[in-house]
Amino acid sequence: QVQLVESGGGLVQAGGSLRLSCAASGRTFYGMGWFRQAPEKEREFVAAVTWRGGSTSYADSVKGRFTISRDNAKNMVYLQMNSLKPEDTAVYYCAAYSKWTIGIPTTTRGYDYWGQGTQVTVSS
Repeated sequence: QVQLVESGGGLVQAGGSLRLSCAASGRTFYGMGWFRQAPEKEREFVAAVTWRGGSTSYADSVKGRFTISRDNAKNMVYLQMNSLKPEDTAVYYCAAYSKWTIGIPTTTRGYDYWGQGTQVTVSS
């Protein structure tokens, strides 16, 4: 049974930092990513990393502020979020894809498995 379990969300002031973690179990993946969904908005891509080569992809809105990384030995993926802004407030979801693709998928349809989400709130 595949499980993705997020942790590390919380409340932080603008300009602060948080690190999200995602523990994966049940199978191996080609890559994993983070998405987020704010109230009354669609779920959007944040960042992703390939499991083997460690290639990364970021949404323009988080480039230079967020860093995705993975620990293959621990089956963990992390999202280091710095210089947080109120507009980063959302539920953050860990996701994984299990099939080879050309390039890193950046839409929800490209991912097969999802975590339950963790709330990140950035106060102004």
